[in-house]
Amino acid sequence: MVSSTLVATLYVNPITGNNANAGSRLVPYKTLTHALKASKTGMIIQLAPGNYNTANGEIFPLIIPAGVMVVGNEATKGQGIIISGSGEYQSESFGLQNITLLLLDDASLMGVTVTNSITKGTGIWIEYGAPTLANSTLVNCGREGLFVSGTAKPAILDNLFTENGASGLVMARNSKGEVLRNVVQKNAIGIAVSDFAAPLITHNKISENRTAIALSRDARPVLRQNVIEKNSQGGLLVNGNAIPDLGSTQDPAGNIFRSNHGFDVQNATSLKLVSAGNLLNPAGIKGLVELSATVEDTAKPISVNTSFADMTGHWAVAFVEALLSKGLISGFGDGTFKPEAPITRAQYAAMITKTFELPLKNKYSKFTDIKSDFWAAAAIERAASMGFISGFPDGTFRPGQNLTKIQAIVSIVNGLQLSGGNPNVLTVYRDRAQIPSYAIDAMAIATQKLLVVNYPQTEILEPLRDITRAEVAALIYQALVTSGKQKPIISPYIVNPDADIASFTDLRGHWAEGFIRALVSMNLTRGFADGSYKPDQAMTRAQYAALVAAAFNPIAKRPAPEFTDVPKDFWAYKSIQQAAQGGFVAGFNDRTFRPQHNVQRLQVIVSLVNGLSLPAANTDVLSSFSDRNTISDYARTAVATATVQKIIVNYPDTKKIAPTREATRAEVAAMVYQALVAIGRSPKINSPYIVSPFAVGNE
Repeated sequence: MVSSTLVATLYVNPITGNNANAGSRLVPYKTLTHALKASKTGMIIQLAPGNYNTANGEIFPLIIPAGVMVVGNEATKGQGIIISGSGEYQSESFGLQNITLLLLDDASLMGVTVTNSITKGTGIWIEYGAPTLANSTLVNCGREGLFVSGTAKPAILDNLFTENGASGLVMARNSKGEVLRNVVQKNAIGIAVSDFAAPLITHNKISENRTAIALSRDARPVLRQNVIEKNSQGGLLVNGNAIPDLGSTQDPAGNIFRSNHGFDVQNATSLKLVSAGNLLNPAGIKGLVELSATVEDTAKPISVNTSFADMTGHWAVAFVEALLSKGLISGFGDGTFKPEAPITRAQYAAMITKTFELPLKNKYSKFTDIKSDFWAAAAIERAASMGFISGFPDGTFRPGQNLTKIQAIVSIVNGLQLSGGNPNVLTVYRDRAQIPSYAIDAMAIATQKLLVVNYPQTEILEPLRDITRAEVAALIYQALVTSGKQKPIISPYIVNPDADIASFTDLRGHWAEGFIRALVSMNLTRGFADGSYKPDQAMTRAQYAALVAAAFNPIAKRPAPEFTDVPKDFWAYKSIQQAAQGGFVAGFNDRTFRPQHNVQRLQVIVSLVNGLSLPAANTDVLSSFSDRNTISDYARTAVATATVQKIIVNYPDTKKIAPTREATRAEVAAMVYQALVAIGRSPKINSPYIVSPFAVGNE
């Protein structure tokens, strides 16, 4: 993105540099602070990997002057080039602040990692002008990664905002600018827009935050082509007098809201919002929101002009014409498309390689039945190398064999390396029993990613039937939508699990239903392909390790032993390793883990307390348990701690802990969820079976 040709460049290396040097490539400065003082408009400051902090001589806040460009490594978004620190800055619009960097006017910052870990710390502050922040990572800031205020109009491009205390990005006062192609994840609020700010927020992925976007006061952002998914409290929250631009009849917004817990859009104002051209689940809308039709909505499903004689009025015409316009598919010499014809494995490989340009990640072995002069040989090789297709055990590819529907769907999921499926979504299909066992996870992922298009009935999958050319076109187009490369097409035949998914067949009215559904909404646990959850079934040690690894993503505290009974190809090997390294689980004296053994309730309680390093509590609280004498001495402090933290859930008798009984899937789900509440990562759930401490002073 940056070229230093004919531009003066200063070099900084915190490891080998010296501020007495000339600041050249061979004799760099040591600190960015010194380089900024020596810089002039039009200069580039090139940063080497290392830590730019107070210990290495930096003085904060660092101020990047107008016209100066500070560059690290844009390709890695600043990995290993860490600017970490805090200093006082007197903001014209917000008073005294603690910030790491201030960008002035048309300054540029690219390819660095910025952290300000103090409680109310901000990574980068922009007050005015039109600076650029690109290809950088803003992580672990105590308050927000980036704060834009005043009349600033920055370009905020291709950054990663993650794990910041209050918000990834804040836009306030009269700021505008462009927020483009950023990944905003795992923050309390992904993007907060307040006062009279009116930025263009487009083509961003905003996921796994508590709230994706929060608007307040008189904010007027324009939202276009964003993917807003898997946020634990909700997607777009509108307060005060804020009015987001969510599209119009002539200008569909194209935002995709999916898998958000609580709501997709919540309008807490008295003003009616208009949503046009967004992918929204009506059940996820709260408040006054009008779903307005767009030209695209009404045109594409009903009457799309087509150049193919056999596609007029066809259910897949919009998908086919969209791919045709991009040069990704073609018809036949007689002017037809033959939408109902099957597609061979060779034809499919050719279509895939024309559509997707991905890294070649698989080592390709020559197929015994593909000669070098075969018309699709190059396409087959490339599709296999990208991970979309594979051969058969006998080394053949069988290019003339027709592709089945399930093979095509699994191919797309594998090739794009999609994840996050929950088998419970498969209850939307009446013929789900026909889905091969090897394809269940991929099919669940495809369903949740809205890849599946079923005509004429969305609930009939027919997974083993030959897929038609029309169905392949729809599948590939939906894959491009999921990848953010095409706008959604409105079609009644796209399977939408958020709207149609049935409940777990065995959860309605169950005492742990709320806990389980909360974990499912966060993609931390899943049910079975038959639509059940089996809440009263015992949980194995391997299943438990997989759950805590997913729920807490623990960092390594200790080396993990190689358990003699957990081979590297075991389905839960990585989860067991992560849970063991994080202090949640351990093995036995004979170096086994015994993954198929069922986990006991006491083991779950001790595991959560140890893994989360919760502060020890007084064992006096154990007097509330009628069976307290059955608690092993080694575990009494841990049980007391879990009681004070309200992690323990006892059903049906809250006074009976039953420590040695095997824990059920419901009990484990409930206690893991309560542990997430204890560390502030999930909202409270009301349940009469959560144990509250009775000892005075331990509440």
